[in-house]
Amino acid sequence: MDTFDLNCRDCPRLATFLDEVKEQYPDYHARPVAPFGAAKPRVLIVGLAPGMHGANATGRPFTGDYAGVLLYKALYQYGFASAEESVSSDDGLKLIQCKITNAVKCLPPENKPITDEIKQCNQFLKAELNDLIEGSASSTPVVFTLGGIAHSAVLRAMGLKLKAYPFGHGVAYDLPSGHHLISSYHCSRYNTQTRRLTEDMFMQVLARIRTYVDA
Repeated sequence: MDTFDLNCRDCPRLATFLDEVKEQYPDYHARPVAPFGAAKPRVLIVGLAPGMHGANATGRPFTGDYAGVLLYKALYQYGFASAEESVSSDDGLKLIQCKITNAVKCLPPENKPITDEIKQCNQFLKAELNDLIEGSASSTPVVFTLGGIAHSAVLRAMGLKLKAYPFGHGVAYDLPSGHHLISSYHCSRYNTQTRRLTEDMFMQVLARIRTYVDA
């Protein structure tokens, strides 16, 4: 099973919307956004979907918009990134031992994918999670989900029920698949500005992930 398809148009609403966005912003990527990071990661970070003026514009997850500011700063602080800021797909930044992806690879209208789109795109996430196991044969791979939708998408890809592994900030589970799942509130502008998610809260989760990887 493929982990990504740049030419995917399986979700009619998303494909049509991307066509419209490309007309409005000809210089934007405006296509499915590929995972970014290490070839054999120990950590897979799963977000929701590309942002209009972020990944949808730059072609790199969490790059070019507010949501990526805290994420890349934290990744750099804990040794998972070569720089603390991701500004473009050609800025030379490298991820170390980790990869970033999204539950839905295409920009959704109003940043809200519908259930059918999440289900359709889940095949790619499932393949990424399988690759994570294969690439971490000698250790427990870590899946770091940002927000409840990403958390649910990972469980769906594993064939697990949400009620058995409820979402919450800082929750951690050992999954039957062999993955270690850690979740956080999404590092969106809304969550950080309302203080639902503080920088210290986010850094604490990254510190735990660093501990798992080092162990």
